[in-house]
Parts: sequence; structure tokens; C-alpha cells
Amino acid sequence: MVKITFVEADGVSYDIKAPEGWSLMEAAFHNGVEGIEAECGGACNCATCHVYIDERYLDKLPPIGSTEDEMLECTAAERRANSRLSCQIELTAELDGIVVDLPETQI
Repeated sequence: MVKITFVEADGVSYDIKAPEGWSLMEAAFHNGVEGIEAECGGACNCATCHVYIDERYLDKLPPIGSTEDEMLECTAAERRANSRLSCQIELTAELDGIVVDLPETQI
């Protein structure tokens, strides 16, 4: 299991655990985390699962693919250097303890 801390824009945080192989989006959805809409269900066809990854974990993630990069241009909240789509991040043991900030809005 991978420990994840999701932090809402207002500071409310959720500490959850999810199995390796799930995406960050799936972990949030299955654990009732507010703030990730995931309208496309993880198909990388929208930007409603936009998150900000704690900088300590950025180098542990695979590079942003071209489709994800395109979708990140469509986010409702500001795109930052640490912006990612949570549907594109697969949980691995290396990500145990990751902190993920949620933007103020997804739509």
C-alpha cells in the first residue's frame, strides 16, 4: 500500500492508503477525496484531475507525455511547474508518503 496525503486548497488534508498500480486519481476517488472531478474517468481527455505534486516527488514520476501536456494547458486552475494530471500517475512503492495539493477548482 502507498500512503498519500491530499491537501485541499483550504488546508484540509486526507491521509489515505491505496494499492500499487492504482493511479492517484483512482486513489482519491475510491477514498472520497473532494477536489478531483475526473470527468473522463482517467482517459486523459480532460483536465479535471489536475494536482500539484510535492517537489520532493517530482523526480520519482515518469515524464509528462504529450497528451498530458496538452491537457494541462486546459486546467481551470493555474498550471505550475509541478502540475500533473492525477490519472497519469501510477502509484509505486517509491511514491510512498507523497503529498499532493489540490487546486481551488477543477471546472
